[in-house]
Amino acid sequence: MTASANPGRVTEAAELDPCRAVTAHGAPVTPEAPSRRPALKRLRLVLLLTAGFMVIEVVGGWVSGSLALLADAGHMLTDVAALGLTLLTAWIAQRPPDPSKTYGYLRWEILAALVNGASLFGIAGWVVFEAVERLGQPPQIKTGLFLAVATAGLLVNLASLFLLKDHHQGSLNTRAAYLHILGDVLGSAGAIVAALVILFTGWTLADPIISIGIALLILIGAWRLLRESTDILLEAAPAHVSMAEVQRRMTEVPGVAAVHDLHVWTVTSGIVAMSGHAVVPNLEAHPGVLQEIRGALARLGIGHVTIQLETGGRCEEDMTDKMDRADKTDRHEHAHFGIEHRH
Repeated sequence: MTASANPGRVTEAAELDPCRAVTAHGAPVTPEAPSRRPALKRLRLVLLLTAGFMVIEVVGGWVSGSLALLADAGHMLTDVAALGLTLLTAWIAQRPPDPSKTYGYLRWEILAALVNGASLFGIAGWVVFEAVERLGQPPQIKTGLFLAVATAGLLVNLASLFLLKDHHQGSLNTRAAYLHILGDVLGSAGAIVAALVILFTGWTLADPIISIGIALLILIGAWRLLRESTDILLEAAPAHVSMAEVQRRMTEVPGVAAVHDLHVWTVTSGIVAMSGHAVVPNLEAHPGVLQEIRGALARLGIGHVTIQLETGGRCEEDMTDKMDRADKTDRHEHAHFGIEHRH
């Protein structure tokens, strides 16, 4: 039996054949991408702030001789690329689906998050490499210029972080950009600490040591980003959804005898999908059961639901008998010397 887009309506084909399965959708066939427009406007402003100050920091780091400033400028360079990629992929993700891409372009945001996470690993590795070299030969640093540029950088990065603070939870792609900016804030703060230590103690090793600490903090965020984006691409069950709880809530719906073949995955940030089979022996109860299952799963944050209902029991026995008869027929059909012969 099949169900139309309206799960409460049972088709005539179902009434004629009660052994056919019911398939119903708890959401539009193709989920729509959550609106990212407010975040995109702020991302554009953050991109301009980051690109403008990156140039200042490169010049300041080069003139002052500070690795912490150059490391932060290098990180800001990856931020500019990451923010540009975030904006591009967020725009692409808003494109409607087509016959060849039935989910649309929603996964582009996840691909961008994966690339951004990998770039964070790369820049952190470069900072550690440069810092280790400087531990052996610490250079002379112009502390005054170093401190001034680092302070200005912290203010710019804090402003960027403030612009994104209300939007980074909704999208993994936006969160990737947020982590890049957070890394810049840590870099600027670390640079200020290094400048103050050098200014008051003359201990120039503070610059590379603090740079290594910043790199390790960046790696933590990068690892989480890579892990989450990879899980989505592998269609793993979302961390906040328990498969046991999904099964329990479905079996608690009156009329459901059993459930099987359950799958829950994330299409993109904010869109969780589910498919599964439920055995409901009473055919007349199917429309109501569909509604109950949809409501139960919606309370778990699963908005795009596809359920196939099965009556089980006699229908499964009938299907087994049909398969046995077909198997016997096949075995009685054979060929002798290239001539087909039937018993």
